[in-house]
Amino acid sequence: MPDEMALLVADVFEAAGVLRKSGEAIAATEGQTQARWQLLSVVSEDPLTVAQAARRLGIARQGVQRVANDLTREDLAAFRPNPDHRGSPLLALTPHGRRVLDKITRRATEVHRTLAADIPVDEITRARALLHRLVERVNRHEGDGQIPPG
Repeated sequence: MPDEMALLVADVFEAAGVLRKSGEAIAATEGQTQARWQLLSVVSEDPLTVAQAARRLGIARQGVQRVANDLTREDLAAFRPNPDHRGSPLLALTPHGRRVLDKITRRATEVHRTLAADIPVDEITRARALLHRLVERVNRHEGDGQIPPG
C-alpha cells in the first residue's frame, strides 16, 4: 500500500512547480518575475523590513534584499525610515509599484478563474483547509524539535 502522505507531499511539490511556472508567465506580462511579484505583494498592505518580508515569504533575507534593491531601482518600491529600528528601513510600494501589482493581480485572477472554472468551490475550500492543517502540524512538529534543522 502506498504511503498516502508521501504521495500528497509529492503532489504538493508538483503543484508548486507548475503554479510557480504559471506565476512567472503571469508576472512576465508586466515585465516582472514571480519573485518580484511576491515581494510587491507581501509589502502591499504594510511596509516591512527586508527581514520581516523574508520571514513571511519563508526565504533567505539575502535573496529578498537583492529583489528589494531591484524593485527600488525601478521605482516599484522605496525604502522608508523605520521608527522602530533606524538600521532596518521599511520597504513600501511606490504608486508605480502599486499599479504594476494591481495589473499582475488582475491577470492572476483571470487565470485562476479559468483554472478553477470546473472545480466546485467547496472542493477548493476543503483542499485549502487540509493544506492549512498540514502546515500547522509541520510547524508544530518542527517546533517540538522532532525534525532536525537542515
